[in-house]
Amino acid sequence: MNNEEVEQIIRGYIPQVIHMSLATSKDNKPWVCEVHFAYDEALNLYFVSSKNRRHSQEIAVNPFVAGNIVTQHHKQQKVRGVYFEGEAKRLENVGEDHSGYRAYIDRLGGREGMLKEISQDGATGLYQITVSSFYLFDSYVSGRDKYQLSWGAKP
Repeated sequence: MNNEEVEQIIRGYIPQVIHMSLATSKDNKPWVCEVHFAYDEALNLYFVSSKNRRHSQEIAVNPFVAGNIVTQHHKQQKVRGVYFEGEAKRLENVGEDHSGYRAYIDRLGGREGMLKEISQDGATGLYQITVSSFYLFDSYVSGRDKYQLSWGAKP
């Protein structure tokens, strides 16, 4: 499968899923959590989280993250999953027109006061993951193959 086909499958798959598993690490101790996520046209991933959560604290110290976007599979069902690695950061000065905020609101909605919380130095932040590589694990096309899509050079 070529890169365009892998990208097309990824772009078709991630709109079906609203949770992603996010892995962080501090002092060689890994952590994984689930977050609701949104994405933009460049496939940057966004999530909103409290600065007090373990994953948020670990991102502040070590921005390198990994994760997956996978639906539940049942026995004997073909599988497909999207995995990624990249760098995460808490966004500053988020306004109503910020592309990450718009992506999040358009996909997941918002709650009263959310923009105020994430636009100030409050307890909640909007985080962006800039993906360096995507991986597609897929048994729909052939066997159980894994394809890498390097993403860092994308605009």
